Amino acid sequence: MSELIGKAGHKTLAVWAIDCAERVLPYFEQEYPEDHRPRKALEALRDWLSTGVFRMSVIRRASLDSHAAARDTGGDNPARSAARAAGQAAATAHVPRHAYGSAIYAQQAIYRATGTSDADTEAAKERDWQQSRLMKLISRK
Repeated sequence: MSELIGKAGHKTLAVWAIDCAERVLPYFEQEYPEDHRPRKALEALRDWLSTGVFRMSVIRRASLDSHAAARDTGGDNPARSAARAAGQAAATAHVPRHAYGSAIYAQQAIYRATGTSDADTEAAKERDWQQSRLMKLISRK
């Protein structure tokens, strides 16, 4: 996956980070329906993608707010990992390699949400989807 990430452009990685985070965001939103910080982090990244206008203060705040939402969940759980995936995705506007963090946290969310006997298998399926999705996004260029 690291080699693929190295081949992808900045905006391609941002789209991929959103895709990864959105797949697990329901873990957070179902538990905390009134907390929109992770969703707003993804919206901030989308705004950057659509306008090309980068404001460090906006991206940083969106990312940090999503990570604060993760901390507010308490222990290690799928909601926490999902909020972290969104926070890492937002940070991709600043540093492209943060997209990898979004992917890893998405895998972790699925691992934590799955029964112990199937957790490794389900996380591997997610990793395979992520790789396939990134390859598809790269090939569109």
